[in-house]
Amino acid sequence: MKITDLLKKEGIALNVDAADQNAAIDKLISLHDAVGNLSDVAAFKEAILAREEKGSTAIGMGIAVPHGKSAAVKQAGVTAMTIPAGIDYKSLDGNPSNLFFMIAAPDTAADTHLEVLSKLMTLLMDQSFAKKLVEAKTPEEFLSIIDSKEAEKDKEEAAKKAAAAPAPSAKTVKKLVGVTACPTGIAHTFMAAEALELKAKELGIDIKVEKDGSGGAKDVLTAAEIAEADAVIVACDKNIEMGRFDGKPVIITSTKEAIHSPEALIEKATAGNVAVYKHTGAVNKAADTGANESVGRKAYKHLMNGVSHMLPFVIGGGILIAIAFLLDDYSIDPSNFGSNTPVAAWFKTIGGAAFGFMLPILAGFIAQSIADRPGLAVGFVGGYLASTGATFALPGGDVPSAFLGALVAGFIGGYIVVGLKKLFEFLPASLEGIKPVLIFPLLGSLLIAIVMCLLNPIVGALNVWISGVLTGMSSGSIITLGALLGAMMATDMGGPLNKAAYVFATAALANQNETGFMIMAAVMVGGMVPPIAIALATIIFKNKFTAAERKSGPVNFIMGLCFITEGAIPYAAADPLHVIPSLLVGSGVAGALSMAFGCTLRAPHGGIFVFPVVGNMVMYLVALLAGSVVGCILLGVLKKNAQEA
Repeated sequence: MKITDLLKKEGIALNVDAADQNAAIDKLISLHDAVGNLSDVAAFKEAILAREEKGSTAIGMGIAVPHGKSAAVKQAGVTAMTIPAGIDYKSLDGNPSNLFFMIAAPDTAADTHLEVLSKLMTLLMDQSFAKKLVEAKTPEEFLSIIDSKEAEKDKEEAAKKAAAAPAPSAKTVKKLVGVTACPTGIAHTFMAAEALELKAKELGIDIKVEKDGSGGAKDVLTAAEIAEADAVIVACDKNIEMGRFDGKPVIITSTKEAIHSPEALIEKATAGNVAVYKHTGAVNKAADTGANESVGRKAYKHLMNGVSHMLPFVIGGGILIAIAFLLDDYSIDPSNFGSNTPVAAWFKTIGGAAFGFMLPILAGFIAQSIADRPGLAVGFVGGYLASTGATFALPGGDVPSAFLGALVAGFIGGYIVVGLKKLFEFLPASLEGIKPVLIFPLLGSLLIAIVMCLLNPIVGALNVWISGVLTGMSSGSIITLGALLGAMMATDMGGPLNKAAYVFATAALANQNETGFMIMAAVMVGGMVPPIAIALATIIFKNKFTAAERKSGPVNFIMGLCFITEGAIPYAAADPLHVIPSLLVGSGVAGALSMAFGCTLRAPHGGIFVFPVVGNMVMYLVALLAGSVVGCILLGVLKKNAQEA
């Protein structure tokens, strides 16, 4: 099926003036409706927005391809639009998008939209082709450009198949194979494959790339092709079957790297010094053996695996506990606040149950990151023992080692399982199945229990000391701590420093004391400031921002109020030397004021939606406003005018 079989001239709008992403989506949907592709416009829009929630369909280089599969689609079709001025569509490369295709497919169609989309992706990798489309003056010219390019591509494919012949006994060219895959299996999967194939052709390299798309894998690599290859490039953002590459030189990277740096990857693969991949056989996962990673980088990845799995329990449980305090009556029994009334007690019990999984989940998934699935059970056991504070004298629990103990348990538990794997390598293959279900969980749980019973008293005492230091801080010291934590939230907006501050706050929150609640409040307000400061600045200091930045600026009010710090990232990336210091100071001011006013927060997330459970809410709003205004003013002072930047 050709692209122009689904794209009619009535479904093309050129030189459109759309204010933002939502307006662009509405226009593209209206074109589908005008062509007669839809039976229910609202339902189809829901499908489009649901796909956008999984990740932006703006693939970079000015191109966006929103798509949806829905019962609201009467017949498969494509619409197209150009916005020469460009709009912010949350693109992979952070640049505005000016060329749009929207694909609609009925849910009864077997991946029609995926096939068409894969064609579009390969064609659009040619930036001169995309540029011609943006410059097209009429829908007829637009269709003609696509027809010509598609015919050219089909001719190339036919020539490639015709030229295919058995490889000579002696290799005259380097031969590579690769796999590309992204979480949704659509845009980036095919773009990465096309980028590698185009660059390999240019360099005279023979390459075959398997596309692991959501409609199933295409161009699947055979065992013979893998065996003949000099090296393998795995450009994947999700787990794939890796056992087939055991013993081959393998480069493991992301689809983004393949899209933007294909030549560097191919040159590395053909240089002859790529590390040989050794598959453990435990699970099939696309993870590097770690030979080229620093110890710190590997530790950070393991930690983030635990933290990312832990946060839903912390957030869900923490907010339910916060609701319990909101609904309770303090005057009934101050010592039992949160459980004085039946409704409050119910919320606190359920929230506490969810919150209680925090430490086992943290430790379990750190261990899993290190040792694959066999590490999970051992990590869970270690995390639970950290939460109880088990010792040899009191196995039922003494002083919990809490967050620090669970963190240590996760790393030690993971490496215990790694050691057990090596220790029992001598067992025959017939007993391979007994190791993950008996040997690893039994010996691993026993060993981590011994370790935790030794460590809990030490780490528990350290926790008590840290808690005492925080509780005993002078007003000046605690304000400084608030400023530091607030500034960390704005330094890299979702990066390691931001996560470190947030993880510290959730660990403090787990202590369920006043100091922990104050720390959580300072961290959240520090994370809310950057997007709000950006939004204010785009309104007040219009000359400092481009037209596209001004259009998308107000959206940051919503993102900031929802505690989504990442809304400020495109602006920081465009001008880091001026934007980041401005936001850092603004967030630091907000964090310091939150501490100075004694504001508390019992929920670990939620932004404005959990303000009802904030202690001293009015002054918390003052802190948020003050930090946002300071950040806004500094942006106005430090940033250059847009035309000068």
